[in-house]
Amino acid sequence: MGEFNRLMARDGHEFGAWLAPAVGTARGAVVVLQEIFGVNAHIRAVTDGYAADGYVCIAPCLFDRARRNVELGYGPEQVEEGRGYVLQIPEEKLLLDMQACINVVRHAGPVAVIGYCWGGSLAHLAACELPVRAAVDYYGTRTVQNLHRKTRAPVLYHFGDRDRTIPPEAIGKIRAADPGGEFYVYAADHGFNCDQRASFDAAAAKLARERTLAFLDRHLGAHDPVDGDTE
Repeated sequence: MGEFNRLMARDGHEFGAWLAPAVGTARGAVVVLQEIFGVNAHIRAVTDGYAADGYVCIAPCLFDRARRNVELGYGPEQVEEGRGYVLQIPEEKLLLDMQACINVVRHAGPVAVIGYCWGGSLAHLAACELPVRAAVDYYGTRTVQNLHRKTRAPVLYHFGDRDRTIPPEAIGKIRAADPGGEFYVYAADHGFNCDQRASFDAAAAKLARERTLAFLDRHLGAHDPVDGDTE
């Protein structure tokens, strides 16, 4: 459904982004933020899925600032490679890339961000720093590191109770910092949404997606619909 496009951030950096037009009349827009594995087949499928639900969707290739065209698998070596790219890119540069994506899709209406793992933490960051209507943080491993920032948009959080990278005390700190947030904890492990990972949990992924769609409907629904064509 989608295809790769080239965008430019405010500092002149050119990067790729998977852009998928809404099916039917657009209900708003969604920026999908990648895990540490790049804009791979899974992230493209997630982006196309929300486009099929009526949102103009875009997934920026955030690793392009370190290395272009990164698509990784889920083995230990790929995990370490992805973590290495994360360490090379300052948050202020990531904010520029996310803002560029918002600029591209905001013609469709209010914009939300949805992120997974590293991208989940970036979704929380976007809710603090960028003009988005709502954000969804799927098991953001670095969210707890950014609690000195205050959210300016409602955030929906999804966590797994078997996720050793985000223990209960970390979730408690996030709850305390964002008392207006919407929190769900599933009987699942880290990465439970990804059907390409051993930790995939179909029941948790389905329920989390249903809750995410309801959240988007609540926070992006109050606007006049526009044509779903992205041209």
